[in-house]
Amino acid sequence: MSPRPEAQFVERFTRAERWVHRTTATLMTTALVTAAFLYLPLLAELVGRRRLVETVHEWTGVLLPVPLAVGLFFRAVRTDLRRLNRFGPHDKGWIRRAMRHGTGEAGPAGKFNAGQKVYAALIAGATLVMVGTGLVLWFPYLASGEVRTGSTFAHDWFALVIGVLVLGHVRMAKQDPEARRGMRTGKVSRRWARREHALWEYETKENAAR
Repeated sequence: MSPRPEAQFVERFTRAERWVHRTTATLMTTALVTAAFLYLPLLAELVGRRRLVETVHEWTGVLLPVPLAVGLFFRAVRTDLRRLNRFGPHDKGWIRRAMRHGTGEAGPAGKFNAGQKVYAALIAGATLVMVGTGLVLWFPYLASGEVRTGSTFAHDWFALVIGVLVLGHVRMAKQDPEARRGMRTGKVSRRWARREHALWEYETKENAAR
Protein backbone atom coordinates (compact mmCIF):
# COMPACT_ATOMS: atom_id res chain seq x y z
CA MET A 1 0.00 0.00 0.00
CA SER A 2 1.42 3.38 -0.97
CA PRO A 3 1.73 5.99 1.79
CA ARG A 4 -0.89 8.70 1.97
CA PRO A 5 0.18 12.00 0.38
CA GLU A 6 1.16 14.66 2.87
CA ALA A 7 -1.61 17.16 3.58
CA GLN A 8 -0.92 20.58 2.12
CA PHE A 9 -2.43 22.43 5.08
CA VAL A 10 -2.37 21.88 8.81
CA GLU A 11 -4.76 23.19 11.44
CA ARG A 12 -3.14 25.83 13.61
CA PHE A 13 -6.03 27.36 15.55
CA THR A 14 -9.51 26.12 16.38
CA ARG A 15 -12.63 28.26 16.12
CA ALA A 16 -12.58 28.86 19.89
CA GLU A 17 -8.98 30.07 19.77
CA ARG A 18 -9.71 32.42 16.91
CA TRP A 19 -12.75 33.79 18.74
CA VAL A 20 -10.66 34.51 21.85
CA HIS A 21 -8.02 36.28 19.77
CA ARG A 22 -10.47 38.38 17.74
CA THR A 23 -12.60 39.40 20.73
CA THR A 24 -9.57 40.29 22.82
CA ALA A 25 -8.07 42.24 19.91
CA THR A 26 -11.32 44.18 19.47
CA LEU A 27 -11.51 45.07 23.16
CA MET A 28 -7.83 45.98 23.31
CA THR A 29 -8.05 48.20 20.23
CA THR A 30 -11.14 49.95 21.58
CA ALA A 31 -9.45 50.53 24.94
CA LEU A 32 -6.32 51.97 23.30
CA VAL A 33 -8.24 54.22 20.90
CA THR A 34 -10.54 55.60 23.59
CA ALA A 35 -7.52 56.12 25.86
CA ALA A 36 -5.85 58.17 23.14
CA PHE A 37 -8.96 60.35 22.78
CA LEU A 38 -9.09 60.86 26.54
CA TYR A 39 -5.38 61.52 27.07
CA LEU A 40 -4.20 63.49 24.03
CA PRO A 41 -5.54 67.08 23.92
CA LEU A 42 -5.48 67.19 20.10
CA LEU A 43 -7.78 64.17 19.90
CA ALA A 44 -9.84 65.15 22.94
CA GLU A 45 -10.94 68.31 21.13
CA LEU A 46 -12.58 66.16 18.45
CA VAL A 47 -14.85 64.41 20.93
CA GLY A 48 -18.07 66.12 21.91
CA ARG A 49 -19.25 63.48 24.38
CA ARG A 50 -16.25 62.84 26.60
CA ARG A 51 -18.28 61.00 29.22
CA LEU A 52 -19.44 58.47 26.62
CA VAL A 53 -15.82 57.83 25.61
CA GLU A 54 -14.90 57.38 29.28
CA THR A 55 -17.70 54.86 29.76
CA VAL A 56 -16.68 52.86 26.68
CA HIS A 57 -13.06 52.89 27.84
CA GLU A 58 -13.93 51.73 31.35
CA TRP A 59 -16.13 48.85 30.25
CA THR A 60 -13.79 47.61 27.51
CA GLY A 61 -10.98 47.59 30.07
CA VAL A 62 -13.01 45.59 32.58
CA LEU A 63 -14.11 43.12 29.89
CA LEU A 64 -10.59 42.47 28.56
CA PRO A 65 -10.00 39.28 30.61
CA VAL A 66 -13.44 37.86 29.77
CA PRO A 67 -12.69 36.27 26.35
CA LEU A 68 -9.76 34.32 27.77
CA ALA A 69 -11.82 33.29 30.80
CA VAL A 70 -14.50 31.92 28.46
CA GLY A 71 -11.85 30.28 26.31
CA LEU A 72 -10.61 28.25 29.27
CA PHE A 73 -13.66 26.02 28.83
CA PHE A 74 -12.11 24.76 25.57
CA ARG A 75 -9.27 22.23 25.62
CA ALA A 76 -7.43 23.76 22.64
CA VAL A 77 -7.21 27.11 24.40
CA ARG A 78 -5.91 25.52 27.59
CA THR A 79 -3.35 23.53 25.61
CA ASP A 80 -2.02 26.61 23.85
CA LEU A 81 -1.82 28.50 27.14
CA ARG A 82 0.40 25.74 28.49
CA ARG A 83 2.56 26.02 25.39
CA LEU A 84 2.88 29.78 25.86
CA ASN A 85 3.83 29.40 29.52
CA ARG A 86 6.64 26.89 28.96
CA PHE A 87 10.15 27.80 27.86
CA GLY A 88 12.29 24.96 26.58
CA PRO A 89 15.99 24.79 25.66
CA HIS A 90 15.12 25.53 22.03
CA ASP A 91 13.46 28.79 23.11
CA LYS A 92 16.67 30.07 24.72
CA GLY A 93 18.57 29.27 21.58
CA TRP A 94 15.89 30.92 19.46
CA ILE A 95 16.23 34.18 21.41
CA ARG A 96 20.02 34.21 21.10
CA ARG A 97 19.91 33.59 17.36
CA ALA A 98 17.09 36.10 16.85
CA MET A 99 19.10 38.82 18.61
CA ARG A 100 22.12 38.09 16.43
CA HIS A 101 20.60 37.30 13.05
CA GLY A 102 16.92 38.32 13.22
CA THR A 103 13.82 36.19 13.63
CA GLY A 104 14.06 34.87 10.07
CA GLU A 105 17.19 32.90 10.99
CA ALA A 106 16.39 32.08 14.61
CA GLY A 107 16.02 28.37 13.98
CA PRO A 108 13.35 25.80 14.85
CA ALA A 109 10.47 26.70 17.13
CA GLY A 110 7.43 25.02 18.61
CA LYS A 111 3.90 26.15 17.89
CA PHE A 112 4.86 29.50 19.41
CA ASN A 113 8.37 30.86 19.16
CA ALA A 114 10.12 32.47 22.11
CA GLY A 115 9.29 35.99 20.91
CA GLN A 116 5.58 35.18 20.88
CA LYS A 117 5.84 33.69 24.36
CA VAL A 118 7.55 36.79 25.73
CA TYR A 119 4.96 39.02 24.06
CA ALA A 120 2.09 37.00 25.54
CA ALA A 121 3.62 37.17 29.03
CA LEU A 122 4.17 40.93 28.83
CA ILE A 123 0.68 41.61 27.51
CA ALA A 124 -0.93 39.40 30.14
CA GLY A 125 0.97 41.04 32.99
CA ALA A 126 0.41 44.56 31.71
CA THR A 127 -3.30 43.91 31.18
CA LEU A 128 -3.71 42.73 34.78
CA VAL A 129 -2.00 45.90 36.00
CA MET A 130 -4.23 48.01 33.75
CA VAL A 131 -7.42 46.37 34.98
CA GLY A 132 -6.38 46.68 38.62
CA THR A 133 -5.30 50.32 38.42
CA GLY A 134 -8.29 51.11 36.23
CA LEU A 135 -10.67 49.85 38.90
CA VAL A 136 -8.94 52.08 41.45
CA LEU A 137 -9.44 55.10 39.17
CA TRP A 138 -13.04 54.08 38.43
CA PHE A 139 -13.90 53.86 42.13
CA PRO A 140 -11.53 56.42 43.72
CA TYR A 141 -13.38 56.47 47.04
CA LEU A 142 -12.17 52.92 47.72
CA ALA A 143 -8.49 53.93 47.91
CA SER A 144 -6.32 56.56 49.58
CA GLY A 145 -4.88 59.54 47.76
CA GLU A 146 -1.43 57.97 47.53
CA VAL A 147 -2.85 54.78 46.03
CA ARG A 148 -4.85 56.77 43.48
CA THR A 149 -1.78 58.79 42.51
CA GLY A 150 0.31 55.65 42.10
CA SER A 151 -2.46 53.97 40.14
CA THR A 152 -2.72 56.93 37.76
CA PHE A 153 1.04 56.86 37.16
CA ALA A 154 1.10 53.09 36.56
CA HIS A 155 -2.03 53.18 34.39
CA ASP A 156 -0.60 55.85 32.08
CA TRP A 157 2.80 54.21 31.64
CA PHE A 158 1.51 50.68 31.23
CA ALA A 159 -0.95 51.96 28.63
CA LEU A 160 2.04 53.30 26.69
CA VAL A 161 3.86 49.98 27.03
CA ILE A 162 0.82 48.05 25.81
CA GLY A 163 0.39 50.44 22.88
CA VAL A 164 4.00 49.89 21.79
CA LEU A 165 3.70 46.10 22.17
CA VAL A 166 0.46 45.96 20.19
CA LEU A 167 1.88 48.10 17.40
CA GLY A 168 4.89 45.81 17.23
CA HIS A 169 2.62 42.78 17.13
CA VAL A 170 0.57 44.27 14.29
CA ARG A 171 3.74 45.15 12.39
CA MET A 172 5.04 41.59 12.64
CA ALA A 173 1.66 40.20 11.57
CA LYS A 174 1.56 42.47 8.50
CA GLN A 175 4.89 41.02 7.39
CA ASP A 176 3.60 37.43 7.52
CA PRO A 177 0.40 36.86 5.50
CA GLU A 178 0.52 33.12 6.20
CA ALA A 179 0.37 33.73 9.93
CA ARG A 180 -2.61 36.04 9.39
CA ARG A 181 -4.34 33.36 7.36
CA GLY A 182 -3.82 30.93 10.22
CA MET A 183 -5.62 33.27 12.58
CA ARG A 184 -8.32 34.06 10.01
CA THR A 185 -9.11 30.56 8.76
CA GLY A 186 -7.45 28.31 11.32
CA LYS A 187 -5.16 26.63 8.76
CA VAL A 188 -1.65 27.29 7.47
CA SER A 189 0.39 25.65 4.74
CA ARG A 190 2.60 22.82 5.91
CA ARG A 191 5.52 24.41 4.09
CA TRP A 192 5.17 27.57 6.20
CA ALA A 193 4.77 25.50 9.37
CA ARG A 194 7.93 23.55 8.56
CA ARG A 195 9.87 26.76 7.94
CA GLU A 196 8.63 28.88 10.86
CA HIS A 197 7.62 26.30 13.49
CA ALA A 198 9.47 23.14 12.58
CA LEU A 199 9.13 21.44 15.97
CA TRP A 200 5.38 21.95 15.96
CA GLU A 201 5.05 20.79 12.35
CA TYR A 202 6.92 17.60 13.23
CA GLU A 203 4.60 17.15 16.22
CA THR A 204 1.52 17.39 14.01
CA LYS A 205 2.89 14.69 11.71
CA GLU A 206 3.64 12.43 14.66
CA ASN A 207 0.11 12.90 16.00
CA ALA A 208 -1.43 12.21 12.58
CA ALA A 209 0.57 8.99 12.24
CA ARG A 210 -0.78 7.53 15.48
